Parts: sequence; structure tokens; C-alpha cells
Amino acid sequence: MKNMLLSTVAAAAVVATAVPAVAQSAGDYMFGFGVGYVDPKSDNLDLGGGTNLQVDSGTSLTFTAEYYYTDNLAVELLLATPFSHDISVDGVGKIGDTKHLPPTLSLNYHFNDIGAFRPFVGIGINYTNFFEESSSLGKLQLDDSWGLAATLGFEYDISESGALRFDVRYIDIETDAKLNGTSIGTVEIDPYVFTAAYVWKF
Repeated sequence: MKNMLLSTVAAAAVVATAVPAVAQSAGDYMFGFGVGYVDPKSDNLDLGGGTNLQVDSGTSLTFTAEYYYTDNLAVELLLATPFSHDISVDGVGKIGDTKHLPPTLSLNYHFNDIGAFRPFVGIGINYTNFFEESSSLGKLQLDDSWGLAATLGFEYDISESGALRFDVRYIDIETDAKLNGTSIGTVEIDPYVFTAAYVWKF
């Protein structure tokens, strides 16, 4: 999934000057619908003795709403349907799973158009809510997380009001984990989130 998104980004960048761009203006709204791929870092929790707990990747539908305060500066809310992740331990295999929702509020700066190509960067804050935790080892609890988020991406105009959007976010997600009521440490997920979406302007 990640390789497919990166290939699509590269292909769109090559032809970015082929379609006339429609510049955004202060007061515009942009709404998006797409798919997101959450890719956690490896070795999420050191269990000692060279053994680590691993949180696997997950894919889900994403939704965005963005409002332009100026021609270049916009505030964006990212929402998604629940992401599901398997949890495994080195040498043991899968020992559990969880779901999460990661709403993220960002302030984005959109650079001036380059043909149909419009890059942007953003910084914001993420809240991650974990739920439906389960484990074959007992009762698993994962605390909710607050953390910073950074975004890099671009939009590619395909019509007067529509565009394809590709971005990658780094999100600081850490959760304190308990098993049968006993703390087992802080799980550092810290994923990259790759998103491909269709957005339209109102």
C-alpha cells in the first residue's frame, strides 16, 4: 500500500504542469475523501532481553475539512473510520489487537500554484483514542494519546473544483499500556500516515 501511494505521488508530480490550476482563496472550503495507511515505527516497546512488542500497520478511510483563512493559510481537520492493528511480540507472534481513531487538527501553508501542482506543509495536534483492545495474555488497556503532527503534501488539480491530494504525516503517538492492571510500559507508535484523497472546493 505504501509503495503504491509513493508511486502515485511521483507519477502525478511528473505531469503536474499539464492541467491549469485553480487557485484557492480566503474563505474557500475544501472537503476530502480518501484512504489512509498508518505505518508505525518498529520496536514499539522494549520488553527486555532483546524482545520487542510490535504494532502492525493499518488502513482505513479518511475524511478532511479545510478552511482557508487567507489565500495560503488554512486550518484542516482530519478524521477517519477506525484503524485496526495487530499487536505481536518477537518470537511469539500475534498476542492481541486494538482499534483507534486519530482526529488531527492542523494549520497548513499552501504554496503558490505551479501549474496544476500545489504543495503544502502543515503542523498540528493529534488526539488518538484506543478502543476494543484485546489480548490472549489477559486484559489489555491502552491509554489515549496527545501529540504533535507534521504534514507534507500536494494537491493536483483535475477540474475547476476538484483535485487529487497526496500527503504524508508524522504523528507523535505514545500510549501507556497495562496488562491485567499492571503497567508494562509506554508503547511508542510514532507512525507515518500516508494518505491519497479526492478533494473538492466550495
